Amino acid sequence: MEVEKKYSEMNEHELRSEIGRLREKAIKAEQLGILNEYAVYQRKAVMAQSFLIDPATIEPGEIYRIDGDEGMFFHVDYLKGHFAWGYRLGGERAVEALPIAMLKSVKIGK
Repeated sequence: MEVEKKYSEMNEHELRSEIGRLREKAIKAEQLGILNEYAVYQRKAVMAQSFLIDPATIEPGEIYRIDGDEGMFFHVDYLKGHFAWGYRLGGERAVEALPIAMLKSVKIGK
């Protein structure tokens, strides 16, 4: 049996292959009606995508749209690894962490 690599140990090609594999598994789970398994594979794919993004492109103090959560915005306080820590706007200002692949710039042209 092959030992599974961490996302941080994978190169770009391996990450893209893993994302494709996870998306296929998510589609199969959705077709079978196993929604909790579907959600797990979707979240793993987002995590793998986060390792393809340079954390330096996410700026603390900026506001980003949350991909997959229409109309929600996220204020980034700081970064730790491939997670952005901050809070959702319009909410209770509860601190949470999101994978950086979930953040989309609200600035025009980005």
